[in-house]
Amino acid sequence: MSAIDEGIVREYFEQNGFLVRQARKYQVQSRKKTGDEEIDLVVFNPTWERGRRKPDFFLFSTELGYVHKAVVAVKGWHSGVFTPNMLRSSPEIFGFLEENVLKNVTRIFPAESPDDPAGVLTKILVLPSLPVAEPFRTQSIELLKARGVDAIISFRSMLIDLLDKVEINQNYTKSDTLQVMRILKNYDLLKETQLDLLSDLAAASRRAKP
Repeated sequence: MSAIDEGIVREYFEQNGFLVRQARKYQVQSRKKTGDEEIDLVVFNPTWERGRRKPDFFLFSTELGYVHKAVVAVKGWHSGVFTPNMLRSSPEIFGFLEENVLKNVTRIFPAESPDDPAGVLTKILVLPSLPVAEPFRTQSIELLKARGVDAIISFRSMLIDLLDKVEINQNYTKSDTLQVMRILKNYDLLKETQLDLLSDLAAASRRAKP
């Protein structure tokens, strides 16, 4: 995972009011990751209210208010679609769901009491996209849920949300990600793209509704 992938995810959650903690500052390549190294980000929503329903599986920005505490795995494989075959043949996608990994997260976010549902973590997978055609789309969703993924976010939906929030008259000197987006918007390089993205998001939101 590149720093820019994680930066996009961090900005997305921070722009939506979350506190974000990066679990580690280095990349593991030559050996198997330990439990704490499978965690990319942990996020906390300080405005969450007790008694709220669980978030939907497709986690658009309108659903983020229902997330309290979450562990986030970022898979920025932008040239691929998470098909059923890919999910079956790539166990590393689900490394963040292993028991020893989740134990590390509970030490960061301990439950307030033994029977407190607020202590339950939402397990979020950030990915490029799912198949569009059926039955492959439904099969991918079923596989993700069966492995323990509670919600997914696509890079496309995150970028739509960030682009919508970025203002060209603001100088985002503390965020390279937002500053690049601001420059592109300032030079009218994203207008048509944004319209297409917003149209796609509306269609995806309609598909996600029961």
